[in-house]
Amino acid sequence: MRKTTKSPAARKLTASAVALGSCLALAGPAGSAGAAPADPVPTVFFGDSYTANFGISPVNNMDSERGWCFQATDNYPAVATRSLADKSITLDVQSDVSCGGALVHDFWQKQELPFGAGELPAQQDALKQDTQLTVGSLGGNTLGFNRILKQCSDELRKPSLLPGDPVDGDEPAAKCGEFFETGDGKQWLDDQFERVGGELEELLDRIGYFAPDAKRVLVGYPRLVPEATTKCLTAAPGQTQLPFADIPQDVLPVLDQIQKRLNDAMKKVAADAEGGADFVDLYAGTGANTACDGADRGIGGLLEDSQLELLGTKVPWYGHPNAKGRDIQAKQVADKVEEILNR
Repeated sequence: MRKTTKSPAARKLTASAVALGSCLALAGPAGSAGAAPADPVPTVFFGDSYTANFGISPVNNMDSERGWCFQATDNYPAVATRSLADKSITLDVQSDVSCGGALVHDFWQKQELPFGAGELPAQQDALKQDTQLTVGSLGGNTLGFNRILKQCSDELRKPSLLPGDPVDGDEPAAKCGEFFETGDGKQWLDDQFERVGGELEELLDRIGYFAPDAKRVLVGYPRLVPEATTKCLTAAPGQTQLPFADIPQDVLPVLDQIQKRLNDAMKKVAADAEGGADFVDLYAGTGANTACDGADRGIGGLLEDSQLELLGTKVPWYGHPNAKGRDIQAKQVADKVEEILNR
């Protein structure tokens, strides 16, 4: 039976675990401060399609139901782990359970896979008592960013692999900016943000409970829409579709505001976490590598062909990091991990 950290008893256990970890740290060798760990660091990666790096090929576990996670063999956890090894920082990766489509609550509940392909264990099941580092991104699917995109695009409302329905299919896509800033659309968005914040708090609490010695790193999402949205009126080199397909230019700042609000919410959860947690602010560091930055784009356009192919047909990026974007994610995550382990 899974334990919940929402009860007072569980919170006391979490606090005790944090206190014990602090005492052990204080009891360490006097000369160890500021030095990278000599021993491998037991690590668990968790997350959704932005951690799994949907769209990048080849994909892990193609011979099992986990193939539906579309977890790239060279996702940012793998690339960051290699770059840290080059600096003599060895991560002992106990597991990478990142999976496309994961909601925050899939951290403690079974995840239902698409097309009736089965279900996966809760991501927290990968945690061990000796896990010392946890890294990953969750929140975008719980917010419903795919539904937000479909609310704003007639093209994305057509049958596709992108899951979910628009928030209100009776409202025209061209008016989605107004929809999310007033009335029922604004209320829906506010409710979603409240859910995301509360569930991310529980996620960090659960890590503290099941892996009391683990450093917790919450990774934000890279920026999709640039400040200068006029750049989104030009197709990327070699492309015919605009980066955001048929989403009107005047709606793009609204999408950017929603993404920044998600970034700020994630940052706050990490800052307020009992026992401390770290945040990788990808949004702040990727403003020159959005979907609209042409050859410098780190995000594949909504309908731009990714590296994945299903039944002989290329699958679109749907706004996920391409190889350049993956490398940016990996560098910023590796830099943060190095900073944490050298404290």
